Amino acid sequence: MSLLEVLYFLVPAAIFYAAPLIVTAIGGVFSERSGVVNIGLEGLMVMGAFIGILFNLSFVHIFGAGTPWMALLAAMIVASLFSLLHAVASITFRADHVVSGVAINLLAIALCLYLVKMIYGKGQTDFIQERFLRDDIPFLKDIPVLGPMFFQNVYATSVLAIVIAILAWVVLYFTPFGLRLRAVGEHPMAADTMGINVTRMRYIAVMISGGLAGIGGAIYSQSISLDFSHSTINGQGFMALAALIFGKWHPLGAMGAALFFGFAQALSIVGGSIPFIEDVPNVFLLILPYVLTILALAGFIGKAHAPKALGTSYIKGKR
Repeated sequence: MSLLEVLYFLVPAAIFYAAPLIVTAIGGVFSERSGVVNIGLEGLMVMGAFIGILFNLSFVHIFGAGTPWMALLAAMIVASLFSLLHAVASITFRADHVVSGVAINLLAIALCLYLVKMIYGKGQTDFIQERFLRDDIPFLKDIPVLGPMFFQNVYATSVLAIVIAILAWVVLYFTPFGLRLRAVGEHPMAADTMGINVTRMRYIAVMISGGLAGIGGAIYSQSISLDFSHSTINGQGFMALAALIFGKWHPLGAMGAALFFGFAQALSIVGGSIPFIEDVPNVFLLILPYVLTILALAGFIGKAHAPKALGTSYIKGKR
């Protein structure tokens, strides 16, 4: 197998596994750019994964092939509403953001597993029949070298994730809304002086974060696991959190970091089919994504500077 053939095999898989991480990390960028730490990305992904599978199984007879897309919408709405718990605790009641996020993680997995047991009478859901499938992108698939690597047998979720990252970059850096949101995360008192409602902006940012994390969870459950159980979202939210830090709280940086982690995940799963890697013990490939996550969080490459007001509660009129 030549290097080009390996890339044709590995690159699409890396983008595929990175898609849920990209979307969730972008959600985290919105929340943390507003000044609210969102450790609860894992729990929000869990909620999105559960709602995605539940909706898919319940309404597949109505929506048919379009069921996975409608399930993404349902997951986005429910996870966005679920994120309000974190917003109320950390913004209105000024609770510690990290403690609130951890509570969201614990509550989400407990609630979802309880509902699975109540609805299906066992520890996991049934497997879905309608899932996201691969397809070619017209015209672009015929480009030499790049076509087979990026535009053939592509999952629609991979394209969606990249589009969301680009849109988030445009919104955050080229719109008045993005300017206000970043101002709230850097200097909330100055933003308040300019007439920006700090509390409202932070609520909106946290709900956007929840909605995107819900989409990320539903993408994962409907394209990779195909069901929901206690191990469906197993650290994916924390990897997305690492990606946004590794990407220096920038949408495109977070996307790049998520692609890096996605590459590691793809390598751990399909590495046994690649020459030179097939002889590496499988356990090393399986732990590779988590080792890279730890290294990224430890500041292995560069030093990330968080928004100045990240994790601080704002009290109007008080420095």
